[in-house]
Amino acid sequence: MPAFHSQFDPSQFRAVGNVSLLPVKSKNRGPAPIPQSPTEDDIVDEAIYVFRPNCFFRNFEIQGGSDRVLIYLLLFIQECLLKLAAKSPNLAEGQRVLQTHAMQNFSLPGDSNFPLNALYEKPATKQDAETLKQYLQQLRMEVALRLPAKVYEGDKLSKWWMCFSKRKFMGLAGVGTLA
Repeated sequence: MPAFHSQFDPSQFRAVGNVSLLPVKSKNRGPAPIPQSPTEDDIVDEAIYVFRPNCFFRNFEIQGGSDRVLIYLLLFIQECLLKLAAKSPNLAEGQRVLQTHAMQNFSLPGDSNFPLNALYEKPATKQDAETLKQYLQQLRMEVALRLPAKVYEGDKLSKWWMCFSKRKFMGLAGVGTLA
């Protein structure tokens, strides 16, 4: 069985380097386009949905810029679960921990500590790098907002989510948070 890929067609969206700027249902400001339909799933919903099945894959065939966004989000979700597993907080504390983690400095494609430099192109200009940084920040904030609703059962962490905190998608531990 192959890994789950993004359902978004990367040719329909602007790309920075080889990362597509996909629509996000977000209240956070950023360069992400607004989805055409507010009821359809966006890339964050898709990443949360396919996180657990994709954790079982060490190889992932990239089929475009939307898959690169999906990979980034899967690795960030993995980091978030590790943060929650380390502290084992209640729901309110978990939301705070994830919001803090999402706001930390992080590496971009082309930085020496970015774990996937072989798969991602460095942004061509400083303006593109800033746009990519803002886009990834917006995605990180959205994951931090939406993930607790899935990971918590009442005020306790769900064992069906936390059992995936130690699994490594593509054999990687995260996306290179600097802090």
